[in-house]
Order: sequence, then C-alpha cells, then structure tokens
Amino acid sequence: MSTTPTWREFAVTSILPMAAIAIVIGCGASGASDKDATATQTLTLGAYTTPREAYGRDILPAFAAQWRAKHGKAIAFEESYLGSGAQAAPLRAGSRADLVALSLEPDVELLAGKGLITGDWKQRAVGGMITNSVVVIGVRSGNPKKIVGWSDLARPGIKVLTPSPKTSGGAMWNAAAIFGAAFLGHVPNLPAGDSAVAEQFLREVLGNVAIMDKGGRESMLTFEQGVGDAIITYENEVLAAREAGQAIDYIIPDATLLIESPAAVVDAYADRHGTRALADAFLDYLTSPEAQRAFAKHGFRPVVPAIAAEYADKFPSVKQPFTIRDLGGWPNVVQQLFAPGAVFERASTPAVR
Repeated sequence: MSTTPTWREFAVTSILPMAAIAIVIGCGASGASDKDATATQTLTLGAYTTPREAYGRDILPAFAAQWRAKHGKAIAFEESYLGSGAQAAPLRAGSRADLVALSLEPDVELLAGKGLITGDWKQRAVGGMITNSVVVIGVRSGNPKKIVGWSDLARPGIKVLTPSPKTSGGAMWNAAAIFGAAFLGHVPNLPAGDSAVAEQFLREVLGNVAIMDKGGRESMLTFEQGVGDAIITYENEVLAAREAGQAIDYIIPDATLLIESPAAVVDAYADRHGTRALADAFLDYLTSPEAQRAFAKHGFRPVVPAIAAEYADKFPSVKQPFTIRDLGGWPNVVQQLFAPGAVFERASTPAVR
C-alpha cells in the first residue's frame, strides 16, 4: 500500500469516541444454567454505515444463536456505524474494535499501517472481501430527467448527490467509477487512456453536485427528502430504500465499477480483549451461506459464487464491469485520485460544500 496520505486523512480534525450500541443476544436460551447465561463475551464491531440493517436484523442474531448452541455462551455486540473513512480514523487513534467491516481496502490498510492489523487479512476466504455491489445512478420514479448513463450526469441543470470522500468510502468508489469509465473509454465521445480527459469529465459531473454528505446512507436520506435529480450510490442503498417504500429507480451504467468491501480482525485489540477466537469465528461466518444470503436480502451481491448464483435474478448483469485493478490497484488510485492536490481535489473545487 502506498504511504501517500489520502485527502481524508488531512480532513479529520477531531476524533470522536466509538458510539457503541451494545446488544446482548441469546441469554434466554432454554436448558442453560444461570451461570452459563451470564458468561457473556463482548465483540466490538466497527463498520461502515450501509450494511447496518444486515448486521443488526439478521447476521448478528444468527451468529449469536449459532455460537451459543455450540459453546453455551451469550454474546454481547458493541456496534459502531460510520462512513468508512470516518470509522477508520478513530480506530487508528485508539477506539478499540475487535473486527472491522469497511467499504474499501485502503481503510483496512490504514489500520495495518498502524500495526493494529498484523496478519495477512487478504489470505482469508474470497481475498478478505465479504460483500460486492456496483456503483449505480439512483433517479426519481419514472426517470423524468431521462438519465441513462454517466454522461447524463454532466448535463447542464442536472442536480447530483454523492457523499464526500473526506469521510465516505462510497464517495471514493463513486469518483473512481466516473473517472474509470471515462479513462477506460466507456463514456461516449471520450477517448480512452487520457487521464486529463477523464479528470475533466469528473469535474463536469462534480460541478453538478448539490450536496456532499458525510456518508452513503446520509446521502440517500437527503435524496429521499427530495433533493437532487440523481444520486451516485451503491446498488444496495437503492434496493434498501425501495424495500423501505421509497419510489426510487436506478440505472446501472453500461460500464461501472465493482465494489468489493472487506472485513478483518483488528489483531491488536482482539488479542488484548481476549476475543481472538470469537472474532475469527465471526469473520469466517461472514462468508458462510447464511450470512451471504442475509447480505443478499439487504441488497448486497454475494461474494461466494454458489450463493451469487442463487440470486442471479435479483441482481441485473453489468454489460462492462470493471474493477479497481483495471485502474492500477488501490495504491495507484489513492495516489492519483485522492492524495492531497490530486484529481478529486482539483476536480471537486468548488463542488465540495
């Protein structure tokens, strides 16, 4: 990983303590003694905002029930949900999560760079990734602005929402998707392989941005309140909003970026807290069929091929998907797009609010 700091590292001016939500699951299981029921282990999870419902409603209760059935002990979860960059910053400063589930690889690497993650987290199943999604364009019901792809977001008068890369991993995915589509030659009338042209296209899109919220979830809430004509977001965010009754349609551009989101045990804290076995087991559970189906229920594309095949009808195919690796990998993308003074900072001024 490049040692070049990202713009967001310079933007964090205050570190907030982990706002934990503690829940205890499984203490009332039949057949357990009172002593067993009070032998509770606590696992602290630091996660980015968008999978909150998947964890809280399905994954945490199911894992706790499985753990209790196997070990006879209840689990208390302490949960913190913030934008991925905002989550990583306090963890680096001393907030002590046993396990992190973040939006993108560089935020995990920041923790590794501080010596908090000491193992090779990418050696886990599926390269350390637990969910997939794609960058999409959310639009008003019926698509009144007739938006069909990235180039439409640069049209005069189109009001766009996307979160800020200072705090949001989603914003980094969004910007990389727009820049990457242009650079790889997937935007009509733009030549491939020209970074200056791709930067100018990103500038035109960002020039239409009305509001940059702190995270993907906040950005979606702003859109639900009637602000903007289009929102650049994760597919799962749109699906969650529709599940909640919001009248939102979405467009998958012909070429868009595959979002690969990781999880890792924070070795320094898990060992200090004596939760290593529990943290490892929970991380393994996140790629189990049960957890992958729970993620799919909440709009995430499974990373396990066999489970992904079960949901082929739910998730539309992408004509020309590309990955961060097609753009040179995260170290290159961070340095080229998100370092101080790099592409995003140049292109977003004065778009950043």
